[in-house]
Amino acid sequence: MTDRIVLAYSGGLDTSVAIGWIAEATGQEVVAVAVDVGQGGESLETVRQRALDCGAVEAYVADARDEFADQYCMPTLKANGLYMDSYPLVSAISRPVITKHLVAAAQQFGASTVAHGCTGKGNDQVRFEVGIQTLGPELKCIAPVRDLALTRELAIEYAEKHDLPIETTKKNPFSIDQNVWGRAVETGFLEDIWNGPTKDVYDYTEDPSFPPAPDVVNITFDQGVPVALDGQTVTALEAIEQLNRRAGAQGIGRIDIVEDRLVGIKSREIYEAPGAMALIAAHRELENITLEREQARFKKTVDQRWTELVYDGQWFSPLKRNLDAFIDETQKYVSGEIRLELHGGRATVQGRRSETSLYDFSLATYDAGDAFDQSSARGFIDIFGLSSKVASQREQRIHGKPDFSGLGSLDR
Repeated sequence: MTDRIVLAYSGGLDTSVAIGWIAEATGQEVVAVAVDVGQGGESLETVRQRALDCGAVEAYVADARDEFADQYCMPTLKANGLYMDSYPLVSAISRPVITKHLVAAAQQFGASTVAHGCTGKGNDQVRFEVGIQTLGPELKCIAPVRDLALTRELAIEYAEKHDLPIETTKKNPFSIDQNVWGRAVETGFLEDIWNGPTKDVYDYTEDPSFPPAPDVVNITFDQGVPVALDGQTVTALEAIEQLNRRAGAQGIGRIDIVEDRLVGIKSREIYEAPGAMALIAAHRELENITLEREQARFKKTVDQRWTELVYDGQWFSPLKRNLDAFIDETQKYVSGEIRLELHGGRATVQGRRSETSLYDFSLATYDAGDAFDQSSARGFIDIFGLSSKVASQREQRIHGKPDFSGLGSLDR
């Protein structure tokens, strides 16, 4: 039986050409695997048929939209996942779910190798191959662009020579990756970091300079996960999709960043993530009123490490699973409702309420009904500052009192 290679297939020029290119270079049959993570565009059946028409012996397609939203986007939301405080891990969290289906297909169709379309200087090659090594350690990996010298010019020439059913003449200056969590755009004139993005860079968002009237949305969360919008029950996927439309119409979620890639280079990236950024803003605010102070402080450290691991392709690592357990425990009381105003590129919190809130009006108020015992403050301050006071007394014994003469007169 001829050995087989499973190829991560998008339906575009490069991966369509890669089917025949790999077969010729290796002498092995190619099984195309397409995974829908909410990227939009053509139907899975259209993509499947194109793969077969381009020479694939099998074409495996999977609708993973709900799986992606529930098992990948929601953990990212719980962790407030923003790499370099900006990037909501749009591509980084789609790679693990695609990898999972690639490995499943390799086992189903008897393939010994998995192929992907990444270059040798991006993050995704690491994400795919580390994930494949973890889930299918017996599998080998190849990348036609990196390992088999498949350039875009050669891809166009190959497609025209073999009359492949794929558009080869459209000149798109950008490299684009998108899913329901967001959209990533790079290359072309964006590689000059002095150049600002032009209107044609964006697709998920409208220009925030000319917004429609403000849009106020009430988001209900249950243990860190959105379960209703304006009182209407939604799935995780529906919450993201609806907020993509509503926040996108207001120009929310545009990100322009020079990003530290895993491979050691800096790369200019444009992202659009209207639904993700609106949800993260709401989730953070709900955590502000439901997490205890020390728990909240420590969670910020855990969130950052979780985000770095996921960005670096370690979704399936033991440490990431350990951090998942901590984050899930913190979400036990992150339930309630956040009122967000979406307008002019910003998602602004207007109101919060929760049955599990730690905000106590009677302790916070300065008006009648104040239940805070202010007489306790003096003793608290004395003890809280005691170690600093003792250290200062030692400094004065050894070095003398500090000289404040240069501060000038206190008279006014």
